[in-house]
Amino acid sequence: MLTLVPTPIGNLEDISKRSLNALFEASTILCEDTRVTKKLLTLLSERNSLPPSSAKLIAIHSHNEREFLDKNPKTFFDDNVVYVSDAGMPGISDPGQFLVNYCLEKALPYEVLPGASASLLAFVASGFINTEFLFAAFLAHKGSARSTKLDELLYSGYTVVLYESPHRLLKLLQELNDKEPHRRIYLAKEISKKFETRYRDESSVLYEILKNENIRGEWVVVIEAGEKQNLLTLSQADVLKLKLPLKDKAKLLASFTQDSSKSWYQKLLNEDFN
Repeated sequence: MLTLVPTPIGNLEDISKRSLNALFEASTILCEDTRVTKKLLTLLSERNSLPPSSAKLIAIHSHNEREFLDKNPKTFFDDNVVYVSDAGMPGISDPGQFLVNYCLEKALPYEVLPGASASLLAFVASGFINTEFLFAAFLAHKGSARSTKLDELLYSGYTVVLYESPHRLLKLLQELNDKEPHRRIYLAKEISKKFETRYRDESSVLYEILKNENIRGEWVVVIEAGEKQNLLTLSQADVLKLKLPLKDKAKLLASFTQDSSKSWYQKLLNEDFN
């Protein structure tokens, strides 16, 4: 049987008794990173006076999840199998959903234990009173895909929860400042860890503050709901249908992808998209 086990996002005392039992009774532990899980098991064993885990650790992550399921027979899950991500609830911006879907397709028993989730914790801690929210995980790193998605979220009418790396946090705050300088934002860094830090203010204020602060660590960003707006957006398919000069169409298509306008121009010539 497969059991998905949430692990602490920071403070080891947040792990439940059920999760401890599942981890230390498992014969096999599928994990996002064997090194991270091995260290976690050692710390949990020491803190809870448990014998060391004898489970076999196998790395299962976003790059090999499907391949692993294709290579192994469903009898693999006849044993006591656990899956954990590096931290938090599996399947939420982490691998795990393919495993659950596999169990459903093969009529295999599985269980998901309740536990820590940084997105839910930050949403509740934000104090924003709109109880309907959208979880968008990580935005695209750059380009029109990022800008379009951010606009879609900002004007959805819902509170929005995002994850952001320290390398792009200031970029996100600058984008929010440019688009909605008075929209209230809640930021949480390193939740439940020693250097946990939280902020709540307008995006323009937070952008000025964070420019001069240490922003290392993983961040959860909660954006207060604004007024819903219907945005007119074009998809790549929409652009292909437009009656435009090839050079203009190629430039527009390049904004949707990583391909250059020159590359798109050649494709339009060769494949006659018009």
